[in-house]
Amino acid sequence: MAGQLKEVRNRIKSIQSTQQITKAMKMISATKLRKAQEAILQMRPYAKKLQQVLSNIVSNAEGNISTGLSADRPIEKVLLIVITSDRSSCGAYNSTLIKLAKSSIKEKYATQAAKGNVYIWSIGKKGYEHFAKNNFKVDSTFKDIFLQLTFENVQACAQAAVKAFENKEFDMVEIIYSEFKNAATQRFVAEQFLPIRKIETKAGAQKSDFIFEPDKEELIAQLMPKILNTQLYKAVLDANASEHGARMTAMDKATENANEILRSLRISYNRARQAAITTELTEIVSGAAALQG
Repeated sequence: MAGQLKEVRNRIKSIQSTQQITKAMKMISATKLRKAQEAILQMRPYAKKLQQVLSNIVSNAEGNISTGLSADRPIEKVLLIVITSDRSSCGAYNSTLIKLAKSSIKEKYATQAAKGNVYIWSIGKKGYEHFAKNNFKVDSTFKDIFLQLTFENVQACAQAAVKAFENKEFDMVEIIYSEFKNAATQRFVAEQFLPIRKIETKAGAQKSDFIFEPDKEELIAQLMPKILNTQLYKAVLDANASEHGARMTAMDKATENANEILRSLRISYNRARQAAITTELTEIVSGAAALQG
């Protein structure tokens, strides 16, 4: 009985220590989430408007655009930019992103995958570790972006993807990431990056009339890469906020689960302690009765 009490006490101490860690991790994630949330909420309207302007220009432009970034080609080689986190302890966040990437390959690019023409650029160590372990064609060049999250570092990745598309190394580029909604909710999306999507206009609808200054080709050639840099940066900021939100929610749930386990263990401890006291009292009474007899 004494051994059972000691075992329960040790378990209680162990869970209390774990609970302190989960509480600390929740507080750290909450602090980081505030900064990440402010960054993405300020960036999102600007990035969405730029993307809308670019799609409108591409849709209404006549003839071939000199950069070729909106050119639809037969899809032979595919690049997926998968944005995961560097660390774990954020629930199903990373596993959901990896499943989305795999399902996209299976459902949309099965033919290309069979030929070995699906490539992955991983932003975040968790995604890189998984895809490398499972023999995907994964590149590690940009996996450490979250160690120093700046526009310049993300821009390097976007420019590399644009250059590879222009050189016809890839015919389709997609970004797979989590769009931040709130601390408890993320939307996991696969978003086309290149070629630039055109907005479908209804039959008979009036086209937008743009006045270009300077020349149209020159303006679009300068504008396209900058907007694409912003688009990828927005996705990375979304993923950063989503990661901290997912980790904060996971640590909050872990703390609640620890409370439930502690409550159950304390009940078990009290029952065992009462049983031990009852046994000792019974032995004392029985011994006294034997002496009197």
